[in-house]
Amino acid sequence: MKPYIVGLGEVLWDVLPEGKQLGGAPANFAYHVSQFGHDALAISAVGNDALGDETLEALNARHLQHLMPRVDYPTGTVQVTLDDDGIPTYVIREGVAWDNIPFTAELEDVAQNTRAVCFGSLAQRSPVSRTTIQAFLNAMPKDSLKIFDINLRQNFYNKEIIREALTACNILKINDEELVLIGRLFEYPGLDIENKCWLLLGKYNLDMLVLTCGVNGSYVFTPGTVSFQETPTVEVADTVGAGDSFTGTFVSGLLAGKSIEETHRLAVDVSAYVCTCKGAMPKLPQELLHRL
Repeated sequence: MKPYIVGLGEVLWDVLPEGKQLGGAPANFAYHVSQFGHDALAISAVGNDALGDETLEALNARHLQHLMPRVDYPTGTVQVTLDDDGIPTYVIREGVAWDNIPFTAELEDVAQNTRAVCFGSLAQRSPVSRTTIQAFLNAMPKDSLKIFDINLRQNFYNKEIIREALTACNILKINDEELVLIGRLFEYPGLDIENKCWLLLGKYNLDMLVLTCGVNGSYVFTPGTVSFQETPTVEVADTVGAGDSFTGTFVSGLLAGKSIEETHRLAVDVSAYVCTCKGAMPKLPQELLHRL
């Protein structure tokens, strides 16, 4: 059995003005990883309801492997509104299925055969899923990739959650707005963006820090080096899931043995393409997939 590449955390329906789309950062990540031929697995929980049925059907339709127990909570939904530039604002329902992901013997077995996992802060807002995520990380092989895609939403995070996740991960993915919030939360005054990144890289002994800055480009920091790529200009449909496609592509490139620069460029191009599409899980064109 090939080792898994796992997206662990929330799966939900983004309720957009034109209708609902399947989403959730870890599920989006897993889907894009699967498009590059990896044995990807989305792990979450869904409710014993019609939306839970739809979730599993939608994942099956995308040929995405999943481990999603049914629990006695409603399947997650998020109300999404878009501004004139396609930038989303989220209202995230609480007390839902992905707040209650159980840690089972099956999940522990998967963790022990996981090559890379992507997790965030949002699914750690509840004690149940937070405990499950921590147990999963602890059960993974020592040499695996643990990507913390920080994904700060509303007020669903605190200093303790962030610190523990930074300590557990070896790759941090963060955007420029989140970096400002983390600077305030951890009281890093007077530092510019790059110095904040270097500080986090060193303080938490990270192998890599990925910083996305929207239209202002993106950076990959590794000890002693920096990669920068400009953001392509495209006609934006919406930006929902673009960051997740970036992360999924970046991890796929790393696992394929590509250089940081080559991997970074492809991640930028994939996320730009996703911005031209509606929803978080569009099928990628062959010219992008063939670059790995």
